[in-house]
Amino acid sequence: MSYANAPIGSDDRAPVRQGARPGPAGFLKVPEVTVLFWAVKLLTTALGESTSDFLVNGFDPYLAVAGSFVVFAAALGVQLWTRRFVPWVYWLAVTMVAVFGTMAADVLHVVLGVSYAVSSAGFAVVLAAVLWAWWRVEGTLSVHSIVRGRPEVFYWAAVCAAFALGTAAGDLLAYTAGLGFLGAGIVFALLFAAPGVARAAMGLNAVAAFWVAYVLTRPLGASFADWTGKGPDVGGLGWGDGPVSAVLLALIVVLVGYLQHRHASALKRTKLA
Repeated sequence: MSYANAPIGSDDRAPVRQGARPGPAGFLKVPEVTVLFWAVKLLTTALGESTSDFLVNGFDPYLAVAGSFVVFAAALGVQLWTRRFVPWVYWLAVTMVAVFGTMAADVLHVVLGVSYAVSSAGFAVVLAAVLWAWWRVEGTLSVHSIVRGRPEVFYWAAVCAAFALGTAAGDLLAYTAGLGFLGAGIVFALLFAAPGVARAAMGLNAVAAFWVAYVLTRPLGASFADWTGKGPDVGGLGWGDGPVSAVLLALIVVLVGYLQHRHASALKRTKLA
């Protein structure tokens, strides 16, 4: 039984029935929100930052951006095409949102000269508009309502907007505010924990808590990726973007492999029941 399928501002304790729609469209397309969900999500945001910098700085940046876009579009297309949730497909799409999204955000600032303050405000407006439209059409922003079709399109639009906002906000604190990678990472770690604390202590709506935390995963993961990968001259440990990316990718493969195995086992038990 799930208790998070409610629009912001409503009683999020009201139970819901998952997969309410008949047929293939009734299968949920996103994972259960658990500790492992947040762990993999943070790893993907860190991987997106380190891999983007590694590819752009180590290869032709135009080819890197174009190639990443192709893989991103293909991964998201496969995710939208599948009839039900498949862990490795879902997390591949999330990972490519992180990689290509980081490149796109860097182009906006470095090439077009848009300040981090302006991009943060702009992406906040975009995310608010996506969430408002989603709520107006579907009546809920809960991840427990994400089935194939229109709800899933709204979900991925919100994911992309949330990532863009998190990217701009992370750079705003690290660079414009002068906190540096580690300082920004510590601030975002505290902010990331705040929605959970507010929900436990003050009954913050579960859906609102989820989306606030979701936005914060990007700057949190990216800040620590930069801190470990970048050189001491810019406040990092100097491990290198390539090695950091390799370690993060290995961790993601292990965790997603475990989630895929557990998911397959659960489906098998359901068929046998």
